[in-house]
Order: sequence, then C-alpha cells, then structure tokens
Amino acid sequence: MRRVRGISLSIALLAGVSVMSQAWGQDRRQNEPGKFDFYLLALSWSPTFCEQAGDRKNAQQQCGERPYSFVVHGLWPQYEKGFPEFCQQPAPFVDGRLVNSMLDLMPARGLVINEWRKHGVCSGLAPRGYFEAVRKARARVKIPETFLEPKTELTVTPAEVEEAFVKANPGLNRAGIAVTCSSTRLSEVRICMTRELEFRDCQDVERRACRRENVVMPPVRGGSS
Repeated sequence: MRRVRGISLSIALLAGVSVMSQAWGQDRRQNEPGKFDFYLLALSWSPTFCEQAGDRKNAQQQCGERPYSFVVHGLWPQYEKGFPEFCQQPAPFVDGRLVNSMLDLMPARGLVINEWRKHGVCSGLAPRGYFEAVRKARARVKIPETFLEPKTELTVTPAEVEEAFVKANPGLNRAGIAVTCSSTRLSEVRICMTRELEFRDCQDVERRACRRENVVMPPVRGGSS
C-alpha cells in the first residue's frame, strides 16, 4: 500500500511540474534545436534603438550617418506558447564573411553574432542556412511607404502601424502581427511566419503587444523631431 501511495505521489509531482511548465510558458521540447512551431520576424525601428543606445560601443555601426529605418532584429523560433533560446552552448562558429554579408539587413556585427548564438541555433539549421532564412523572411515583408524613410517624427497608434503592414502584405492579418513599444516610442514590429516563411496567426505573440494608445516613431538619421 505504501508503494502504491509512493507511485501516486510521484505521478502527482510529475503532473504538477507539467502544469507549472505550461504556466511558465515552457514547451516540452524546451531548447531542442530544430523543434519549434513557427518563426517570429522582429523588425526593429532603428531610430528608437539609437536614441536609447547613446554612445554604447555596440551601437556605433547601426547608429552612424546612414538613415536606417526598420532593420532586422532577428528571426526567432517560437513555440505556440513560449520560445526556445541558447539551444547549443557553445554555438557553432559563424564565418566572418557570412556575418559581413548580413550587414545590409542587420547593421551591426555584434547583432548578427548574438542573434545566431541566442536564436539561430534553435532553428536546427547551419549558420548559412539560418541566415538565408533570415534574408528570405525579410524579403517576404514589404515595408509600408509611410515608414520607409520618415524625415520628421511620427505619432501613430499601434493599430495604425499593424493595419499599414496588413494592407501592404497580402496574406498577413492583424492576428499575425504585433507592435512593441519602449516607454512612449515604437520599438519593433513582429510578424509571425510558418517554418516555410508564410504569414500565419500567433495569438501568444499578439498578447504581448504594446497597449499604449499612441507611440512616437523618431525620424531616421538626418531628419528632425
């Protein structure tokens, strides 16, 4: 009888751990390379990043004279709830030539390398395959004309930004995109994609979106507030 109670207790404890893991947003495949449900393409509003970065050394490449608007922050494997990260430590080496080839989309070497180490390894792809996926995902998304190179500060609602992207990208809908903000400024537009890089819905990502009524989009470098 004691043995039965012991087994029952073990089962209960395991069930409790499972429930707690779900509550914490952890997936049973946690951090297994290649085991994920979809991608999240994060497009960072570079002027906001540069305002906050100040003179930090790792921001110098991105925050120079070139007028960057939306840049790729990363392509992140996701679970339906939660996400993996740092799936291989140490991460496989990325050749410097490959890093340099991504600077038109991700304008800082440190950013490219960090994204590979934190998120790219979770894709299960080799470095070249992962960064090819990043390039294909970015090519899939058309930036609305209003946000290409604004020379003056914009004040928008998150809903307006989402709607502009939806109109510019057939197949994308409001349940597959989320705007994030940092204080009063727009930080990122995040777009959910299948593993084949088609648009898809993602309720968990949308729930983490910015809830402010209005956000500011600082102008690109060389513009005016």
